[in-house]
Amino acid sequence: MKQRCLAALLLAGSAMSAQAAPIIFFGENQTDPFAIGADPAAAQTSFLSNLTGVGTEDFEGFSIPTIAPLDILFAGSTGNITATMTGGGQIANTTGAGRFNTSAGGSQWWEISGLFSINFDTAISAFGFFGTDIGDFDGQITVALLDINNVVTNLVIDNSINGINGANLFWGFIDVNNAYTSISFGNTAAGTDFFGFDDFTIGDRQQIRIPTVPEPATLAMFGLAICGLVTSRRQKK
Repeated sequence: MKQRCLAALLLAGSAMSAQAAPIIFFGENQTDPFAIGADPAAAQTSFLSNLTGVGTEDFEGFSIPTIAPLDILFAGSTGNITATMTGGGQIANTTGAGRFNTSAGGSQWWEISGLFSINFDTAISAFGFFGTDIGDFDGQITVALLDINNVVTNLVIDNSINGINGANLFWGFIDVNNAYTSISFGNTAAGTDFFGFDDFTIGDRQQIRIPTVPEPATLAMFGLAICGLVTSRRQKK
């Protein structure tokens, strides 16, 4: 019985660890250059299906070449959320170098080679984007998420390395148990590989349809309660 109780507690802890991490949405097109492709489109559809009332920035309302810092307004659950982009980068609209627009009827995107960050005046729990021309010169995207407790979660986007010119991907995350005040993007081949970013979508916790995952303490107490109930029944018998 002790072994079963221990197994139950370990299982609860394992479930907590697996569910506590952000849920990642990813799709890549390395076969059809200068097109969104089926996999990135499906990843975006899946990402958006878990959100409600969110807005998407397509960069069409900015002049060429607007550079950072850049303020973008998104619709939140209780009002606008201001996202301030800092670091390098600029609005672009020239497709010859491999980057391209992913918005229906649009022509512009955010273009950069090095590091840039996005700071939010209201903590967010969901973020997604299309990326173009990523990885054809060894570059891989790194992401650092700064949460409301000043804890950083570092992620690496699994884009192909030395892929085709004009490739496209969608990447996004949803975190039902945490909120973030800043996202920093890096490039493992900064200065050599240039990336295009388009169709930013963000959401706060109230805009996520996915139920909240139980906190670690709740899971542990649930496991202990099960063990206690089983032990009590055995003693009565």
